[in-house]
Amino acid sequence: MNVEVRNSQIAQKSLPIIDISAFLDGDFPARQAVAQQIRLACLDKGFFYISGHGVPETLIDDTIAQAKRFFDLPLDAKMALDKATSKANRGYEPMSGQRLEAGAPPDLKESYFVGGELPPDDPRLLRGQFGRGANQWPAELPGFRETLQAYYTAMTELGGRINGAVALSLGLPENYFATFYQEPLNTLRMIHYPPQPANPHPDLKGCGAHTDFGGLTLLLQDSAGGLQVWDESAGAWIDAWPVPNTYVVNLGDFISLWTNNTYRSTMHRVINTSGRERYSVPFFVNGDPDFEVSCIPSCLAPGETPKFPPTTIAHHFQAMYSKTYLR
Repeated sequence: MNVEVRNSQIAQKSLPIIDISAFLDGDFPARQAVAQQIRLACLDKGFFYISGHGVPETLIDDTIAQAKRFFDLPLDAKMALDKATSKANRGYEPMSGQRLEAGAPPDLKESYFVGGELPPDDPRLLRGQFGRGANQWPAELPGFRETLQAYYTAMTELGGRINGAVALSLGLPENYFATFYQEPLNTLRMIHYPPQPANPHPDLKGCGAHTDFGGLTLLLQDSAGGLQVWDESAGAWIDAWPVPNTYVVNLGDFISLWTNNTYRSTMHRVINTSGRERYSVPFFVNGDPDFEVSCIPSCLAPGETPKFPPTTIAHHFQAMYSKTYLR
């Protein structure tokens, strides 16, 4: 898909806001009703907002504040946590360290990655399972680690609920993805986007057009705006403006694979034209890195064959890291 042909066009549309509180305290019919709304959103653009998610607003605010604290550190303090030294993709990624859109300049952003904490004798660590390893924490920021670990825990629980909602939306048992999600390789990524410079390269973006690599993404964004979603039917971009106390949810490549493109991962990008710093915290909801994912049989029409071969998180992520990271 050549999404650059009509880059200047912005569709005047909006994404649905879905109240998922039934997945916290509702009965099964209420959850099914929410799942039907999610199904319509997934069949349309694969992007939607969720409210009623149950993550405390104070924890959300504290997490954004911690992102600002981290990125305000001197460069040498951040580089001491360079993720290039981590076998598990944990730590700091410097400005312009990734190019998500082929042929464009490197992305105008810097990042910090956190994963699940495991004890040193965990069997997954000992056998060198992909993506498992130690986090790199900044010693200069008291309270930083505690806040991010609390947020990571809350988001892992929310990710499980959304997996259940997606399963119901496909007419599957609510626990269909439970085995896949039993030992998830979730990732919290804090991102700082400086303002778009004056007279930039025409293809320079905070984050180039791409689809997400994994299962689901739950995006926390500040009030700056800049996220845009590709609308295939309109041949244009949709602005996904920040909505207070919501998350933007989007489907990743593995949902396309599970569903044989019944649900598809959607191209999106970030261009920070706000004139100020932008901070976001995407949480990537993934599963066991060694779990083989293949097409869900009920997503195949009679006589239809899967569009994608079976694969694992580990295999797909290794390929995408090689393709997009610049060092």
